[in-house]
Amino acid sequence: MNFNLQSMNPSSSFVATRDQALSVFNHPFSQSHSFLVSNFKNGSFPSPINTHTRRPKTHTLFTTPKRFQPITGCLGERNTPAKALRQILESPGAHQGPACFDGLSAKLVERAGFQYCFTSGFSISAARLGLPDTGFISYGEMVDQGQQITQAVSIPVIGDGDNGYGNAMNVKRTVKGYIIAGFAGIILEDQVSPKACGHTQGRKVVSREEAVMRIKAAVDARKESGSDIVIVARTDSRQALSLEESLWRSRAFADAGADVLFIDALASKEEMKAFCEVSPLVPKMANMLEGGGKTPILTPLELEEIGYKLVAYPLSLIGVSIRAMQDSLTALKGGRIPPPGSMPSFEEIKEILGFNSYYEEEKRYATSKYQLYADRDGSRDPFSGIWSRTLRIKITGRDGFEKLDVRVPAGFLEGITNIVPALGGVNLKALLDDAAEEVGGKVLLDFNDTMGDRIQVFLE
Repeated sequence: MNFNLQSMNPSSSFVATRDQALSVFNHPFSQSHSFLVSNFKNGSFPSPINTHTRRPKTHTLFTTPKRFQPITGCLGERNTPAKALRQILESPGAHQGPACFDGLSAKLVERAGFQYCFTSGFSISAARLGLPDTGFISYGEMVDQGQQITQAVSIPVIGDGDNGYGNAMNVKRTVKGYIIAGFAGIILEDQVSPKACGHTQGRKVVSREEAVMRIKAAVDARKESGSDIVIVARTDSRQALSLEESLWRSRAFADAGADVLFIDALASKEEMKAFCEVSPLVPKMANMLEGGGKTPILTPLELEEIGYKLVAYPLSLIGVSIRAMQDSLTALKGGRIPPPGSMPSFEEIKEILGFNSYYEEEKRYATSKYQLYADRDGSRDPFSGIWSRTLRIKITGRDGFEKLDVRVPAGFLEGITNIVPALGGVNLKALLDDAAEEVGGKVLLDFNDTMGDRIQVFLE
């Protein structure tokens, strides 16, 4: 049965373009959200309607967590990412939001218990391109990365929309693209192109008129899309021009319809207080640039007392990731693996990435042949159980002194030769395969290398 949104007559048909369909249902363009845009074929909406609830049947894939279930009725109340973010804005207190840069970092933010997160153009440019945030990254790359992030989590995500990637018409396209990608909010700034990181040198801003027109264009794009995406209006004029100019622009952005105001790189607590007195009914966002930015680092309680509602931490995740990778590479180059305390176990990694949930979901779709195999052998693969085992590698020098004694997940076979090159010619998988059903404590290898060192490998 087809459904006509205008006449509300179940017997008539509804034919829409893809953009109209997205506008009506306000759903991110993602194959793994609860309502598949791919259901729209040749401009029609073929999914059957439940005759009791008038709700389209939905289709879900495992690869994405449950999101906001945006359709509660054809034209009824919808629980969207933006609505979830607006509920945060309406709740008391200053709310912290770390900045992520990919699906994994966003997952970790959600697992840590944060209510929402940001994307950081600085961090995405670093992680995706390996380049500085000086205007290299494009709209297409940012919206693609954003879609990967919003699909990975169920919390609302505020996207870094830079300067909208052009004039007011480009801003409209950017806003609509971010809506389709599943963002709850978008940050738009008044820098010229190419733009630069807010706390670096050489920033320039567009004129007052153009800056305000960008926000008006964003508001129009939201209205045209039938969306409730939160528009965060940012000005960089504090460092480019003056504090007074940044306060004037903030007032103008509020009058143009911005939902949240943000002045980047305020230089003192007094300036932050002056900003929060502007358009007092419009929430304010603070940017706590870790490691030495221009803005004082204050606690969430201090920021709440000043008048802030949202608090961004743009560099914490990318910064500690860089340092952790540097430390790990130093260890590997020195013939060691990172110490156990510096990285999660393989089991923890699998849990974070969703392997266990995947295996449980996978059982629902097992064929009879698969089931017989699983019942007979207890697993899909006799070798799969070895991934939960540990290898102990011990090297004793010719002088009797211990040179190495480490434990690594048995699944990391290829990486073991980085620790002990002498094991490069040994078929460890065959040894592990033979020992898969045995209890721990088995000696897999015990030999002397060409240097006279004794190398022992135990399966625990």
